[in-house]
Amino acid sequence: MFLVVVLSCIVLAHAKPSAPILHPHNPQPYNFGYSVKDHFSEQHRHETGNGLGAVVGNYGFTDARGIARQVNYVADHAGFRAQVKTNEPGTANQNPAAVQVISHQPPVVEPLYAYPVSIPVAHGLGAKVVF
Repeated sequence: MFLVVVLSCIVLAHAKPSAPILHPHNPQPYNFGYSVKDHFSEQHRHETGNGLGAVVGNYGFTDARGIARQVNYVADHAGFRAQVKTNEPGTANQNPAAVQVISHQPPVVEPLYAYPVSIPVAHGLGAKVVF
């Protein structure tokens, strides 16, 4: 019995498949993205791949104060390269590594102040409560 098992394994090891082996996980071209916007912010991302290893895309956000960042990037046989456009406080124009940073001042946004509000007292005696 042992000899039959060993001989079967040897025959199967040397057998050639009748059909070519398909690789279902080969890179495929793709394209995806999203964009979300509400009362306070906006954010997005979009990316395209050609199926041969090259990817081009961008992502970014803008918050309620007008602070924004936009990143455009390319990844291919030459590596990863990005350009960052922003008005975030504390950033400056610079080019570290393979990233180009373009910075400008954020817009001036007037601060919100709380003002006193008077609310009539429920008993109607003319007194008012100030918060």
